[in-house]
Amino acid sequence: MSAAAPIDREILADLVEAVAQRADKAAFAQLFGHFAPRLKAYLMRLGAGGTVAEELVQEVMLTIWRKSASFDRRQSSVSTWIYTIARNRRIDLIRREKHPELDPDDPALAPSQPAAADVAVDEERRDRVLRQAILDLPDEQADLLKLAFYEGKSHAEIAAERDLPLGTVKSRLRLAFNRLRKTMEPLR
Repeated sequence: MSAAAPIDREILADLVEAVAQRADKAAFAQLFGHFAPRLKAYLMRLGAGGTVAEELVQEVMLTIWRKSASFDRRQSSVSTWIYTIARNRRIDLIRREKHPELDPDDPALAPSQPAAADVAVDEERRDRVLRQAILDLPDEQADLLKLAFYEGKSHAEIAAERDLPLGTVKSRLRLAFNRLRKTMEPLR
């Protein structure tokens, strides 16, 4: 894709309208020749690699062909309209990369097999013992444990929230863990 000579903005608007009204392939070829290299450079400046930029240019040009009737020269210039389409395609690509399509046949998405009955009973008993062990902790230890693990707060946040020295928070949490460990060890 080599850069073509610049075209007057009114002529560009006329070309888009020719594509919209008559599906004019020659007008589209002129638009393509003018914008394709510029769009590729623009998309590469936005961080797209060469191949990805070329694919996005193809998508943008196809959109121009299909949506040319939606262009209104009173609303914006052709360049603004086309570069907005290109920017939006780039954003769509980034979103797809961050949130890829899920493969319904992916084994990681299959539900896990239910636990064997004896395992489920053991887990339920351990859960019951742990809940009771937390209830049996001194209030100041149980409170800090809930803040740290149920609310996900850091030791520093807990210290600030409870107006306690950081060392006190750490000591109380360590004491709570030791008590819970002693209670849970026989159940391993």
